[in-house]
Order: sequence, then C-alpha cells, then structure tokens
Amino acid sequence: MRMQRPGTGNPPEPHESARNRPLANQFTVVYESPEPPRIYAYSPGLTRLPGGRLIATMDQGGAVASLPGVRRDKWLWCGKVFTSDDRGRTWVHRTDMPMLHARPFVAGDALYVLGHSGDLIIMRSDDAGETWHEPVAFTEGQHWHQAPCNVHYARGRVYLVMERHADLRQPWCAGLAPVVMSASLTDDLTRREAWVFSSEFSFQDAMRIAGPPRLVGVPFFKPGLTAPDNRADRREMNPPGWLETNIVQFTDPDHVWHDPTGRTFHLFLRAHTGTTNLACLAKAVESDDCSSIAVSLENAPSGEPILYVPFPGGQMKFHILYDEKTRLFWLLSTQATDSMTRPERLPANRYNLPNNERHRLALHFSKNCIDWCFAGLVADSGDAGQGRHYASMVFDGDDLHILSRSGDARAKNAHDGNLITFHTVRRFRELAY
Repeated sequence: MRMQRPGTGNPPEPHESARNRPLANQFTVVYESPEPPRIYAYSPGLTRLPGGRLIATMDQGGAVASLPGVRRDKWLWCGKVFTSDDRGRTWVHRTDMPMLHARPFVAGDALYVLGHSGDLIIMRSDDAGETWHEPVAFTEGQHWHQAPCNVHYARGRVYLVMERHADLRQPWCAGLAPVVMSASLTDDLTRREAWVFSSEFSFQDAMRIAGPPRLVGVPFFKPGLTAPDNRADRREMNPPGWLETNIVQFTDPDHVWHDPTGRTFHLFLRAHTGTTNLACLAKAVESDDCSSIAVSLENAPSGEPILYVPFPGGQMKFHILYDEKTRLFWLLSTQATDSMTRPERLPANRYNLPNNERHRLALHFSKNCIDWCFAGLVADSGDAGQGRHYASMVFDGDDLHILSRSGDARAKNAHDGNLITFHTVRRFRELAY
C-alpha cells in the first residue's frame, strides 16, 4: 500500500519571533483529493493504540459517487482508515468504510470506528486496524450528525456523543439533539444492545424551557442572506443552534459543577450564533446502575439556567482532551481574527460569514473549561482560502498529535479542502503556565 508523501506548511517569516511562530506548521499529508475542485477532504478522526500505533479516519465529500469503486451495495464507501507506526511520519491506507463523521476509539482489546450514513454505523477491528469486520447499522431511516469529537472513559465504560436530527422541520443545527452513548469496555460494541443511549434534548427544547437568548446578540446577523449580492459566496445566517459535542467530567471537588458521585458529565457544543468565542453548554446525568442518561441544561449556582459560556473558538468545531499529568483540559479550536468585518467587505476567498474564519488552529488550556489560557497558535495556512480546522488530537507521551481538515492553493475554498494533514506539537505540557 502506498505511503503518503510528506508535505510542508508555510514557514514563518524571518522577522517573526519564536513567540509568534506556529507550534506545528509543518505537516505530513495523510490524504490528498484526486480532484480538488470536486472531491473534498472532511472529518479527520485520530486515536492512539496502547502499542503506539496511530489510527486516522476521514471521509470524502462532494462528487464522491463518481469515484471508481466507491459505491457497494446500499452504502457509499466514502470514508477511509489509515495507520501509522512511526508517530505519523508515514501512513498506510487500510480500508474504506461506508460512513462519514466517523471517529476511531479503543474499547477493551478492540478498535472501533463509529459514524453514520444517515443511520448510525459502527465497524470493529481485532488486529489493530489491519483488517475489519463488516459494518453494522444501529438505526434505520434516521438522520444523525456529529463531526469527530472526543471520547471519554470512566469506571470501565466509554462515553461519546452523536447527534440526531430530532426535529427535521428545523433547519440544520437548530433541530439537533446531542445523544450521549455509553457502553462497557468489555462488551462487543457492534451490538446495539451493548449501548445506552441518553434522552434527547435539542436546541429547540432549550428554547422552550428557557426562552430565546437575550442581551448576548444571538443571532448576530438576521437569519437569511446578509447582502443580496453575496448568494454565490454563501454569506447567509442560519437560525441559531448547536452541534459537534465534546463530553467532559469535572473531577476537581472545588469546581462548582463537580458531582462527587461521578454520575454527571458536561457537554460543550459548538455554538452557531453568527458571532465568535461562545460555546453551548448542557449536562448529562447517568443513573446509578448506568442504565439511563438524562440530558438537560446546566444551572448556575444561583439557579439560573446557562446556555452560552465563554469559549475561544466555540464558533467552529473544537476538540477537548483532559490530561491527567497536568490536571488540565486542553482545547484545540479555530482562532477568529476579523469577525467584526462587514460581510460584503470580506476578501473574495473568505468562506461564509465573518465568524467562519477557518485557517488558524489554536491551542488553549484550562483547569475548569471556562477560564482558558492561550498556549499558542498551532498552524496557520497564511491564506483565508486554505483551511486548517475541524481538527482532532491525541496525546503521545510528551507530544500532542493533531489531524487537520486542510487545504492548499488547489482547494475549492476553506470549507471544501483537499487535504488531511498531520501535525505534532512537541513537549506540549511545557506550554502551560
């Protein structure tokens, strides 16, 4: 199988100080589109096996049905799985998969990939990704979503979030409900009965309970086109909503949302508001026997419900990992620099609205997921049309590996990129202060 060729990022300008240089602008290409104007690179997922092997997943978008051999039976085999045994320097394509928005994760002695093709689909490997069992569908006739976000482990169980379109009458993320999925690490997770699915709590449910947000400028733009001459550039505001959920637990007993029983989880979701640096917040409470999980809004100590929290890069898909060594949460997200520019004055190669800047990845750390400290700029393409975004990450000893949805000068735009790139931040814990 062909190894992917290495690539290079944009090197810093000679006058840049070390403090301002991106931490990991150099990269290796894991996947490259065969037709950048028509076939796009989406949804990078990344995990590390106990022996050190890295597993990368992604999917192709656009005109994928025209690719030779991509359709089999009832499914479109648009996803791909790659492995690396040299810490990301070279990659081997192992298999294709009939799903998108997939993420790899380990449970017990098995490796899984969970995603969807409308319905939820899961695949299993028992030999570290060398070979794979046939995919299994968990649902029929449903509509699921969720870009690859984090995976949480606690008390011998695995927890992650997928999102179901609970109300198809609502546009895009306004009708999405995050669904926490939990299973024992010792079960065969290709069996639907091995999983506990949480209750569904959509953005519209939050609006019905607490009313529309006030005094935070949401939505920032009036829904609809922001200028009549910008339809071709998709400068359009959709109704507010949430999507792309990460799940965390607060184990610090000093945290105001700490649950000493260990049954409460917190969900941080990308906030679709038209503005920047806000995330949505919800909570998930598990029953004592692990048989059910209820999702709802969180409350402040005052009793007031909370929907939005300050969050760097919360306007775009982000990834959170908790590090036991530093007892810190690490956040990989998209940095915004010009969200107050009037839409009609954006550069021609800027995708969508001003808050939709996609070419700068940033790293932050926090002890509580509310107060975030800037650790550094991870990668910057140097061009608004060449994405570095929608990334996943994994710890590997003292280093932090990152898989980014990226593009170069051949990309259609920052959203529809042509590359999946691999980056490494060396000795990342030294960035904490």
